[in-house]
Amino acid sequence: MTDPLAVSGDLRALVPPPVASKKPHSAKHHGKTLEDPWHWLRDVGYPKVEDAQILAHLRAENDYFDAVMSPHEGLRERLFQEIKARHIEDESCVPYRDGRFLYQWRFAKGAEYCTWWRQSVYGDRPWECFLNVPELAESYEYFDLDGWDINPDGSLLVWSIDTSGSERYKAFLRPVDSEETRQLDLPEISGTPLFAMDGDSLLYLVVNEQWRPWQVWVHSLSGIRADRCIYEESDERFRVSLDITRSEKYLLISTGDHTTNECLVVPADAPLEAPRAVSPRRQGCQYSVDHAHNRFYVLINDTHENFRLVSTPELALESSNWREEIAASDSVYLQEVDAFEQWLVVSEMADALDRIRIRDYAGNEHWVEFPESVYSASLGDVPAFDADKLRIEYESMVTPETTFDYVPGECRLVKLKTQEVPGYDASRFETRRLWAEARDGKRIPVSLVSLKQLEEPPGPLHLYGYGAYGMGMPPAFSLSRISLLERGFTFAIAHIRGGDELGRGWYLDGKLDKRQNTFNDFVDVARHLIEVGETAAGRIAISGGSAGGELMGAVLNQAPELWGAVVAHVPFVDVLNTMLDADLPLTPPEWDEWGNPIKDAEAYDLIASYCPYTQTSSKAYPPILVTAGLNDPRVTYWEPAKWVAKLRHVKTDQNILLLKTNMGAGHAGKTGRFERLREVADEQAFILLAMRMPESD
Repeated sequence: MTDPLAVSGDLRALVPPPVASKKPHSAKHHGKTLEDPWHWLRDVGYPKVEDAQILAHLRAENDYFDAVMSPHEGLRERLFQEIKARHIEDESCVPYRDGRFLYQWRFAKGAEYCTWWRQSVYGDRPWECFLNVPELAESYEYFDLDGWDINPDGSLLVWSIDTSGSERYKAFLRPVDSEETRQLDLPEISGTPLFAMDGDSLLYLVVNEQWRPWQVWVHSLSGIRADRCIYEESDERFRVSLDITRSEKYLLISTGDHTTNECLVVPADAPLEAPRAVSPRRQGCQYSVDHAHNRFYVLINDTHENFRLVSTPELALESSNWREEIAASDSVYLQEVDAFEQWLVVSEMADALDRIRIRDYAGNEHWVEFPESVYSASLGDVPAFDADKLRIEYESMVTPETTFDYVPGECRLVKLKTQEVPGYDASRFETRRLWAEARDGKRIPVSLVSLKQLEEPPGPLHLYGYGAYGMGMPPAFSLSRISLLERGFTFAIAHIRGGDELGRGWYLDGKLDKRQNTFNDFVDVARHLIEVGETAAGRIAISGGSAGGELMGAVLNQAPELWGAVVAHVPFVDVLNTMLDADLPLTPPEWDEWGNPIKDAEAYDLIASYCPYTQTSSKAYPPILVTAGLNDPRVTYWEPAKWVAKLRHVKTDQNILLLKTNMGAGHAGKTGRFERLREVADEQAFILLAMRMPESD
């Protein structure tokens, strides 16, 4: 029986949408005038947003979202309950060893957040809960635990939290076996402090007014000395991060942007020593570092875009002392190196698929073999340097998350756990890999999953893409995706340029003056899927977030007739104005990704040619759902708000356009494992309604 709530003819509001007024605002750049009549939606007091007119407009948009979607509450709730029912409520991870303890996270039934537990590896004491996240989060609308760390002797715990979505963290410290918690008296920090190995020092990252992590400070737990800054990054494009080598011999200070970085090392038991650069920074050169057996292992792209692996004595870092361990390759993209006592583990990609290479210190190597032809695999939680086996996390678009232990000496995978998904039968689904030809002749990999027994094609299809920052999209499993698959959708991931699925060059071919390739690839993948009969024009729902939201805006302008529904999450759509504003926190580091239109007229013209907000024009657009976060420091709330305001003024169709702003969250939306699912259910309900998909009871 057809549910009348699920017919998209009902996807309309009984009230008119809010219309943001136009106010004159213009600026001149390179002799050209840039008009921006919705500039007023940016609060001059940002990151505080207190302007009454702005807040009233955003709330009016939220009210309009409710007016359109609330008549379909039955469908929304049904989708939410479906997705929630696939989650085991009392879920836990496979325990992993770190030093003298086993660690495990656990979700209690109905809990939004997990608790963290540990037990002595000797089994002489019962499991104990050392961090109760539900208790920490209970009084907050938004809660993000960035992470935690335990000191070398296992007695002290530090963690950091963000309670607004602004990604500005507060740190807390207490003995592991006590409830005597104190907030550390630190300035605004990024991430979680890190214990050194000297028993007294805690390192933390300070952010400046532009929200850039730029200083590394050392705090004395005993109070024997004042906090001291051991590193300061003066380049406004570079952001600093902290880590420790797996051997726990060295602290790692990494600084860089999207194309250039530098790694500095400090003895972990002497954190006040002057940091040493493993390799001096060079424009366009990136590298990562780990350590074992008195040598640093360096994955670096100094001779080839796909990286090579070298090693160097820890006390002789000059490149003249480097020894090449793995040569660079045109076909194999080296991504990460992890140094254990017995092996080097190299994470790499070939033909847009993950590979894990195991190499001993004599140079003997092999690759882990996996059971499917299209999958995602990575090194899991193996903190112990002296591990005798490796934890590997595996999944595919039909296989739920599976945890293996891998025994290198036997080349054997031992399955420890496969995520339980109530009601899911993997044998009913199939995953495939297709290759679509782009307009310039490049072959674009496409990963698909669908029911094995679909109705006669062409059917509805959900196409997802990202394509930026060298972040490839793995063909991974999704609990929520099943709701669309069960309703006859095929789900596809377009591995477009701007990601790194086909190597570092794949990323470079989708940025700066080649950015248009990313958008063309996505449209060309859609047209290929139509040509081969997978779907039809107007039967494709598309979605993407952040830079993937920019992708949504660009392909909307390029080929609006292809899409049946569009969902753009926290979309980076006002690229030109943002890149022209050097005062925004993330703008200077982003110039290497998009170009600097302040100094470069060609960069200005290029960005203007594809910027979704700039290029929005008078034409018919499909149904669109846009989300934003009021406290989002990455894609500021006014970008999606301005874009929607302009669309409402210029679009010639009568299709629904919705903006939903989360007034108490940031870039990632709501927190809590079930609260997040309501936003997923809203997205899926919007797609089903917009594409006129009847719901069967």
